[in-house]
Amino acid sequence: MKRSRINEIMAAADEMIRHYGFTLPPFARWSPGEFRARRDSASRIVSGRCGWDITDYGEGRFDELGLFLFTLRNGELADLQRGGGMCYAEKLLISRQDQISPMHTHVIKAEDIINRGGATLVVELFGSDDKGAFAADRGGLVRCDGVDRPYAPGDRLRLAPGESVTLMPGDWHAFWGEGGDVLIGEVSTVNDDLTDNIFREPIGRFAAIEEDVAPTHLLVSDYETWLA
Repeated sequence: MKRSRINEIMAAADEMIRHYGFTLPPFARWSPGEFRARRDSASRIVSGRCGWDITDYGEGRFDELGLFLFTLRNGELADLQRGGGMCYAEKLLISRQDQISPMHTHVIKAEDIINRGGATLVVELFGSDDKGAFAADRGGLVRCDGVDRPYAPGDRLRLAPGESVTLMPGDWHAFWGEGGDVLIGEVSTVNDDLTDNIFREPIGRFAAIEEDVAPTHLLVSDYETWLA
């Protein structure tokens, strides 16, 4: 993806987030230079990979296959493993109309996916086989706003604003906006986007960046190189 396109997506996402009554945290406004100057005091932001995240899954078709994310807070895997401490994470996401976030599951993370505003959020569901792999012939059970709901393979939940679904490890899911763009909240156990996203197809989690202009803000995938 071109950096200029990423900058445009950031600006549009910020406008949409504000429209629905949310305000991003102060570090969302830092320029790359400000981030470098604060990198020591902001080490938890960096290690938790909090911040801006825009992906086309390495396919170069963001409008069709892509997702905007902003990780607001993220705990530590060590806390989760010992069963105490900061064991949670929170994100805001934007799914554009008919923009697919492709079929995937998680090994560790359980997550609530919440329609925070906009159009209808469609979540397509499949279950896992005995080894946790995608199973085209298996369904499962999810919880929608406190009510357990069985799903058959390929069922599509349609979540209106305010509605949510709880997805557990092994619930394979893809999602997109139907009838317009959707602001999504994600509340989950500790988030690890480097190793805990298992995609059905062999695609990448992060975009390759073409640096045609300077970044407005750093992406989480920039931290390793820009803050070294």
